[in-house]
Amino acid sequence: MAIPEDDLTRMAQIGAQTTSKDTYATVKLALEADGTGYSGKSYKIFLQGSYGNDTNIIKESDVDVVIRLDAIFTYDLSGLPLDQQHAFRSSHGVATYTHHHFRKDVLGALTARFGAHVHAGTKAVMIEPFYSRRKADVLVATQHRKYTWYVSDREGEHGYMLGISFHKSDGTRIINYPRQHRENLVTKNQQTSEWFKHIIRIFKNARQHMIELGHIKAGTAPSYYLEGLLYNVPTHCFGVSYVDSMVNSINWLLAADRSKFLCANEQYKLLDGNGDVTWNSQDCTTFMQGIVVLWNGW
Repeated sequence: MAIPEDDLTRMAQIGAQTTSKDTYATVKLALEADGTGYSGKSYKIFLQGSYGNDTNIIKESDVDVVIRLDAIFTYDLSGLPLDQQHAFRSSHGVATYTHHHFRKDVLGALTARFGAHVHAGTKAVMIEPFYSRRKADVLVATQHRKYTWYVSDREGEHGYMLGISFHKSDGTRIINYPRQHRENLVTKNQQTSEWFKHIIRIFKNARQHMIELGHIKAGTAPSYYLEGLLYNVPTHCFGVSYVDSMVNSINWLLAADRSKFLCANEQYKLLDGNGDVTWNSQDCTTFMQGIVVLWNGW
């Protein structure tokens, strides 16, 4: 039996907004405190993840916050000819205030506000929930520039793709592109008359049911990758009804060559690339098998 339209309508609804908004405001205020080691430097605070992308469901409680230092940046010159690489390196020295200093100062600012509720994780800094405050993960990052051309630092004489760079606790550097991810989801949602993000939320709620029923393990299908998976589905698969959108999307995904899929940021392959920014194809297959079982056995 297919999942009825009424159940899909319920599963498509967005999760709590007010408490997430208040949590973000509280964390942002702590990060913007006077007297931090970075308070006089250029930085930006913004949301990423399900709440930031308007794809959160009721059972998702985390608020994902990024603080990005813009006073320094990492870079990728691999797409430039050698003369442009040389011109860039001739214009840039070594930063004295590093990502390590920034992370230490951010930890200090968060601990000053939230005390023992702050815990440094492998990637992000976790702030425990407290009363109405939701759990928050703060990613400490620096600006990353993937250069497409370079003559000088003067305006109009260079071009780059803007991303973020951060380090895991073992020192591994990770590059990602949350702005492109978010903007591409918005565009896809507009192209599908807003069906796209509704179907993402249904997939996420389906994942929760699958975990509870033991069809998949927790962690098999992170929200970021489900968004990327559905980003690859053609726009014509969305619309008319939730049942039609789900049947069309699932059938298309089962028939497609998923090895060619891109992440929603369009900078990485979705499957089997760098393990820190791409999804394991076996986990993707396990999720797809599980959602078919869930759909047929509802």
